[in-house]
Amino acid sequence: MEQIFLTAAVLLLPMLCTTAGAAGVFLLRKTGEPATRRMLCGMAAGIMLAASVWSLLLPAIERAEQGPLPAWVPPAVGLLLGAVGLLRLETLAGRLLNAGPGRSGRMVLAVTLHNLPEGMVVGLAAALALRGEPDAISGALALALGIGLQNIPEGAAVSLPLAQEGRSKCRAFAAGAASGLVEPLGGLLALALAGWVSAALPWLMSLAAGCMVCVTAQEMIPEAVEADEPAGVISVVAGFALMMALDVAL
Repeated sequence: MEQIFLTAAVLLLPMLCTTAGAAGVFLLRKTGEPATRRMLCGMAAGIMLAASVWSLLLPAIERAEQGPLPAWVPPAVGLLLGAVGLLRLETLAGRLLNAGPGRSGRMVLAVTLHNLPEGMVVGLAAALALRGEPDAISGALALALGIGLQNIPEGAAVSLPLAQEGRSKCRAFAAGAASGLVEPLGGLLALALAGWVSAALPWLMSLAAGCMVCVTAQEMIPEAVEADEPAGVISVVAGFALMMALDVAL
């Protein structure tokens, strides 16, 4: 029973954090305030960059050291494949986005796509914990918490621009929460296939990191540093420092 509760907590925590972040749309009276939007995007960018390093790339390097390839190959190649793959998927969906939701739709798609491999990484970590590997339980919880914490501003970064474009707060919240639904689905898939894909954990971690870095560079940082305002740059650094501190502390 304890293992069931542990698995459920690890798989659901990132999605719940995304939902909590999306609920931030109800707390702000002026969702269209440019400075507020830039700072939120900056915090999300910094948190995602730090999480991609400490929660994904560094663990991927540690696990790759136990494999047959040089330790730098899976993280480096996976990082590039994750970024290129996300860009290709966005290109294939370009007609739909250009015809309808526009830039905010691109953000929803990007965040949803990168949440899938994140969920798979969490699912594989839960599978290792269920096998009783040393420090696997604390590692799975720390990874789920780290990804969940960076999902809070992610959810807000999805819902706030939608509300700013004129959609109702309920619809904006629903879109932000929906972007996190794929994480437990990816986690369950990885959990079911853990016996076959555990060796691919460094690749999956670096793929997720590539998606996160791509989204950050493509959408969040340009939004945060628009008009060369120092507040946006400071928010990026502050978000990075916050996530770095949390990852190291955990």
